[in-house]
Amino acid sequence: MNQKEGGPCAAVFDLDGTLIDSAPDMASAVNRAFVTHGLDATDPAVVAGLIGNGAHRLVADLLARQRIPAAPSDIEALTDAYLRCYAEAPVVSTTIYPYVAQDLAALKAAGWRLGICTNKPQALTHAVLAGLGIDHLFDAVRGADAVPARKPDPGHLRAVIEALGVDRAVYVGDTEVDEATARAAGVPFRGVGWAAPGRLSVPEAERLARLSELLT
Repeated sequence: MNQKEGGPCAAVFDLDGTLIDSAPDMASAVNRAFVTHGLDATDPAVVAGLIGNGAHRLVADLLARQRIPAAPSDIEALTDAYLRCYAEAPVVSTTIYPYVAQDLAALKAAGWRLGICTNKPQALTHAVLAGLGIDHLFDAVRGADAVPARKPDPGHLRAVIEALGVDRAVYVGDTEVDEATARAAGVPFRGVGWAAPGRLSVPEAERLARLSELLT
């Protein structure tokens, strides 16, 4: 998606599942929080399939899977516990997907402006990016608590695009949440080829085997 004829080239990325595999650390943190509160741990593969809607929704979904009734205050308390556990060890088993760092650097070198639109909290997002050594590649980062409304609200994505100082951008993600966000914002969407099966409805022609394909 070469945008040179229509203005500055810009791409906004989801983070978890798109640029990085953070599911092991997220599952470890939420399971530590659950066990500390006398609840059962969940298979990390199940946790991975629930990532994308933010910490509060992840906790609520895991409680629902265990058929545990919980008041909103209980969910909030458990979410806070999860985020504390996650902040203690945000980059232990998290890895960058193959070629992602190289391709982001190539986009940057080609003059593209790059942003992050994620439902991960802002401070954790910066901690993870810094821990992986890729924070310098991004011109704008907006986590779930840095905007009035988070994905799939289109305002989240629009806030990142505005912060990039561009009129047009492409959004790249791995879940139905990302796809819905881009559609609601009227922004072109590309899915990553390594997305979990069944989480995207876009055709193969709109999926990227590598992020560097954005340059073509």
